[in-house]
Amino acid sequence: MSSPGGRRLGGVPDIDAPPRILAVSDEVDEALWSACVTDVSVDLILAAGDLPFDYLDFLASTLDRPLVFVPGNHDPDLSGFGFRNGLALRAGFPSRWPGPPGGVNADGRVVEVAGVRIAGLGGSPLYNNGPNQWSERAQARRARRLVRRARGPVDVLLTHTPPRGVGDGPDPVHRGFECLHHAVRRLRPRWLLHGHVHPYGRPTPDHRLGDTRVRNVVGAHVFGIGRPTPTEAL
Repeated sequence: MSSPGGRRLGGVPDIDAPPRILAVSDEVDEALWSACVTDVSVDLILAAGDLPFDYLDFLASTLDRPLVFVPGNHDPDLSGFGFRNGLALRAGFPSRWPGPPGGVNADGRVVEVAGVRIAGLGGSPLYNNGPNQWSERAQARRARRLVRRARGPVDVLLTHTPPRGVGDGPDPVHRGFECLHHAVRRLRPRWLLHGHVHPYGRPTPDHRLGDTRVRNVVGAHVFGIGRPTPTEAL
């Protein structure tokens, strides 16, 4: 398992240490889908999309850590679901939740889990009208709503697709969203974590957008994200 910017840990997490996360996206790490995952000590699992939900469930249940995710363009449509008394509802009727059991879908939401404030924006550029695909205009509307809901800075902006020109690809499917630049300026996250762009063995250095570190987490990465930032008015 790769862990750029971090180190592999064992044992019990230090509650006085900065939060450490396992960030995953797009490619299953076979070493983690085994008993070896118990060698990893983290506070939180963040998933940036396009992974089997049973893999995410295995990570969360085996590590006994909370899971926060956003959907990718190859994931099923998770919109319209709500929960009441542990029962999944869609359009007010009981419905089977297709996502990872116990996972928190942060798409279009701001959640605080394990002391980390996370804003999520899943999906990819529109290319075949499948689920979790958005035009630039539609994603920009979603990004503006996310900023309004945040009402202050976040620790992590979790996306499936990177910002335009910051680690994205040259083809239309893997081109980044321009609107994420505005979201970063307003949300001021310590980290923007994304997937979608497969490195195919090439090194993937971090990028910077102001004070925000942008990391492609395709595969599996373990690292500390620093102390949470106190909420401030935008």
